[in-house]
Amino acid sequence: MYLELRADRIVETGERLRDRIRERFPKANLGRVAAELVEVARDHAARSAAIRKPNIVIRLFGILGLAAVLMVIVLAVQAVHPTFQDNWPLRELLGAIEATVATVVFLGAAVVSVWTLDVRAKRARCLNALHEMRAMAHIVDMHQLTKDPHRVHAGTDTKSSPKRTLNSQELVRYFDYCSEMLSLIGKVAALYVQGFPDSVALQAVDDIEGLTTSLSRKIWQKIMIIEQSGLVKPDRPVA
Repeated sequence: MYLELRADRIVETGERLRDRIRERFPKANLGRVAAELVEVARDHAARSAAIRKPNIVIRLFGILGLAAVLMVIVLAVQAVHPTFQDNWPLRELLGAIEATVATVVFLGAAVVSVWTLDVRAKRARCLNALHEMRAMAHIVDMHQLTKDPHRVHAGTDTKSSPKRTLNSQELVRYFDYCSEMLSLIGKVAALYVQGFPDSVALQAVDDIEGLTTSLSRKIWQKIMIIEQSGLVKPDRPVA
């Protein structure tokens, strides 16, 4: 029951996070990003499920190709064996064996190519989807980029400074939401290698996990700065 990620639970968590952001920050663009993340999670849940399904047609062609290779080997052995008994010249025998081996290698390469076609197609779809998740992580990071914890209680603004619209408590909650969204992005990405153990896709998912963890770590450093200032108690409410 708890051995794999459930896409419906991830989407449900994203919906709850979206509603929490809208209720606390009804005018913030972060709520729109959270709504987009929910739609992305739904879409990617369906796409990752489709990638995990085997392509029966391609596998059938692979099996037929393998049967063709075996048939060529059997026919070659049957053709060479009685002639070899009749003292067929060595040069002609070697030529026949070489031609047979070349045919088997050619057919074998074709079978391998067809057999891996499904994996390569799924890998391409997976990498394209993961590229979208990587972009989504950077979008979330952009929304907290100008939120400077030092400007909550000190410093003067310039003409180009971002507006201070959040107090220290609200800023901590805003950072919390950004961190949760980054975590959700990592979980959606992990759906693609659940049931599709491709090394290239797994590396891409690990890269996204590393990216979201790194971005979240920077956010939590900002939270710690605010908490150490004494303006916000560490035991803040969860919602």
